[in-house]
Amino acid sequence: MSLTEPSDAGAGLPPQPPEDELLSFTCPRCRLEVAELLYGPCASCRTTLRAVVGGEARDVEETDYVPKMNVTPNAVASKD
Repeated sequence: MSLTEPSDAGAGLPPQPPEDELLSFTCPRCRLEVAELLYGPCASCRTTLRAVVGGEARDVEETDYVPKMNVTPNAVASKD
């Protein structure tokens, strides 16, 4: 197979846009026409979302997993 032949590896996936090409679309949040690299909220909406919804990272304390004993042991297996 040569490099110019299409491959079936990406069958069903949309084509990737060139990295330097901007997409023109309506911002799904503020409904303004914008040109961005990827579809989603515009730059001003992303900034607002980070300020309003975003939070500081925090450490989460992990607890050891202790399995719950729902089943009684088999009488034959535990027989002395």
